[in-house]
Amino acid sequence: MTMDLRGKCALITGASRGIGRAICGALHAAGAEIIPVARASDAMEELIAACGDRCIPWRGNAASDELLDFIAGQSRIDILVNNVGTNRPKPMNDVSDEDLDVMLDLNVRTTFRVSRAVLDVMPQDGRIVHISSQMGHVGSPNRTAYCMTKHAIEGLTKAMAVELAPRGIRVNSVAPTFVETPMTKPMLDDPEFSAFVKRMIPLGTVASTEDIAEAVLYLCGPAGRMITGHSLVVDGGWTAQ
Repeated sequence: MTMDLRGKCALITGASRGIGRAICGALHAAGAEIIPVARASDAMEELIAACGDRCIPWRGNAASDELLDFIAGQSRIDILVNNVGTNRPKPMNDVSDEDLDVMLDLNVRTTFRVSRAVLDVMPQDGRIVHISSQMGHVGSPNRTAYCMTKHAIEGLTKAMAVELAPRGIRVNSVAPTFVETPMTKPMLDDPEFSAFVKRMIPLGTVASTEDIAEAVLYLCGPAGRMITGHSLVVDGGWTAQ
């Protein structure tokens, strides 16, 4: 299987930490020029330094109109990975309108807007990968709003795949189980919650950021030529039960 992405340009949102950073590393190592999108931070500067060449960083808010203007100015973007997102786990009765708006805006609206903008500069044989979640396939306590947003992303993936197939553009999602990242570490540091997670995963371990990056690389590369409208669930068996 070839994973050669030389000559391709890939834009990755939520790029500076966790899953996004691992995706940037995998696509860059496969030869792609990358456009990491994230707010200015030490982590972003470390990513840029690690990539060296073939890196055109964009520092700012992925939900902003400024990013859309930047995208419109690009000559071409062959690969888009919509990774930016957030979660505020709470019982449904405790989810405020502000919590709801933040998750809907970042997890759904931003994914749609960035995808729509990129389509104007994406050539034939483009590839789009939305980072979804196993929670886009099942339900879970204290995650009503998050599950809702990720189920929306799974629906968007299928609709985009069908609509864009005549252009040769493949659209898929990657749906991870719990991955230890800066966002999930406080939850996984709770012994009771960590034990629950490992009980729910038949393989008995959380995923690594590299596990998710490799799945994205597969879908973006030539080996995934006939895959579109699919959700690649990287969950150690959680949703198989």
